[in-house]
Amino acid sequence: MHEPTLTDGEPGLRASVEAILLVVDEPIDVVTLAQVLERPRGEITDVLEILRDEYARPGRGFELREIGGGWRFYTHASCAAVVERFVLDGQHAKLTQAALETLAVVAYRQPVSRARVSAVRGVNCDGVMRTLTARGLVEEAGADPESGANLYRTTSYFLERLGMASIDELPPLAPYLPDADSIEERENV
Repeated sequence: MHEPTLTDGEPGLRASVEAILLVVDEPIDVVTLAQVLERPRGEITDVLEILRDEYARPGRGFELREIGGGWRFYTHASCAAVVERFVLDGQHAKLTQAALETLAVVAYRQPVSRARVSAVRGVNCDGVMRTLTARGLVEEAGADPESGANLYRTTSYFLERLGMASIDELPPLAPYLPDADSIEERENV
């Protein structure tokens, strides 16, 4: 799909879509692209799908994916080790065990209050919730109608980091929970 530049010096649609995709910090949806580029949504979708297919060819270090309700460039899975080495460069910005546990409670129980997260974990989670909010993984989601407490949910950035389109893609918890007999055995020891 070769599209020359327009007579007034503006780039073609394909080049415009690529340029925007290179600068977005989070996935951009078709509606926003269509508005910015003043083109029909169907035309934008067609260009995105053509680009996705083109970038999916072997030998590419990146790919175009539709994730979290929008489109964005991602490094190809085959390049993960190289990119990880580059990004980390000896620095580990990993989440603590407490943060991972808290994030899991929010992800599976959302929308959920801080008090409920603390009750599930058995420890106060206020500081961890502030950290997760500051990192953009959790956000406020209104107030509980009964208690008035702030409710929290995971963000689109959380979905993006996990490579999921929606929270429905989280694996079921049941296979990872202990059965009643093993809980009883632990209590009797």
